[in-house]
Amino acid sequence: MKSTDYSKTCTVLPRVYSAQHSRNTKLWLCRSILAACVCFIYWNVLGLMSSEDWSTTFYRAGLEAEVNWFENKAEEEAAPACSLRHTIKKDDHLKRKFSFLVPVLQWRDSFRNSHWQKLQNEPLPYGWKDQPFYEIGKTLSLLSHPANSRLFERKTSDTCVRCAVVGNGGILNGSRQGKTIDSHDYVFRVNGAIIQGFEDDVGTKTSFYGFTTNSLKNSLIGYYQDGFHKVPRDPDIGYIFIPAETRDYVMLAAAIQGVSVTSGPDKGDRPSELFGYNPEIHQFKMIHPSFIQYVTQRFLKSPLLKQFRDIYMPSTGALMLLVALHNCDQVSAYGFITENYKDFSDHYYDKVTKPLIFYANHDMKMEGSLWKQLHSKKVLWLYQRQTNDMNTSVNPGTSERKKRKNA
Repeated sequence: MKSTDYSKTCTVLPRVYSAQHSRNTKLWLCRSILAACVCFIYWNVLGLMSSEDWSTTFYRAGLEAEVNWFENKAEEEAAPACSLRHTIKKDDHLKRKFSFLVPVLQWRDSFRNSHWQKLQNEPLPYGWKDQPFYEIGKTLSLLSHPANSRLFERKTSDTCVRCAVVGNGGILNGSRQGKTIDSHDYVFRVNGAIIQGFEDDVGTKTSFYGFTTNSLKNSLIGYYQDGFHKVPRDPDIGYIFIPAETRDYVMLAAAIQGVSVTSGPDKGDRPSELFGYNPEIHQFKMIHPSFIQYVTQRFLKSPLLKQFRDIYMPSTGALMLLVALHNCDQVSAYGFITENYKDFSDHYYDKVTKPLIFYANHDMKMEGSLWKQLHSKKVLWLYQRQTNDMNTSVNPGTSERKKRKNA
């Protein structure tokens, strides 16, 4: 604030005096003192904080308020005996981190005026700032099937749902984990998920495919020569959109309606060429902005947020793994960054060894530390191995099934 602004603010005091003097001098005096104190505090606080720190403080406070708002509105569902949620409840640190009340997906019935008011001031992917109310509402109205609001339907309340989330890390090349991955109830894949030729290492089953429009199109271009010619297609596959940009809402709307994209950087694109010509409406899912806020603040609040908050967000793989942790009972992670990531190529399908490169839009090292911590606390199981060692890590769920079979 400039000194002139301070002067203008504090010149209201004489006018307040003239208006109140004839009524109640004592009341005016109290108000004047209070106003002076407010001016003094406001002036000094702004002097101590840079404009970036000030805006960041209120931005973060807004994210926390949004999470707390949802937590106060819902009740946590019961979890089967096998669920990772029981492990979390026994650990005070994990209990403070995890909340299973924040909505994971957004759909028609989640778009309410109260939500709009909460999120219209937050930028993508954390909200709908600068997004037209009508356009967001129109897109979400297309997600009208109840299945759009959840990943899967439990057969019974005590069903133990086991999920595998498969990243594209080079650690999977030669891993021979394909059959173990396919043995899970649901398998998540992301971005350049190449299967043909790598079935023994990554399996063949796909239940959910997660992406941003940007990461999907970059994968089709960047990994075409490696064999990624199209996204996984099957009537049972759920396509999980991550709303990182306006184009994700536009692409989703066009995909559901079976028409070409009419605006934005993808204008003229035909989603039918990406997802097939007759996808069912229940196949489409979209992550809720509040969930991205929540996992960013609670789990991946990187120092990069200070300098690159306009582009930083959790990676696609990280979001899918956290989605699985908030929906499944047991979660195994394959192809994610580990401590010895330098011993492996960037991707399992790289024809020539390539180092993992870190960019400012994701904090991969922080994500790796999170997976290691959650693995050590038995919240998830992380596939790890030494260079050229095929069997240094065995999924405990697999070993237990073998014991029961041989008993």
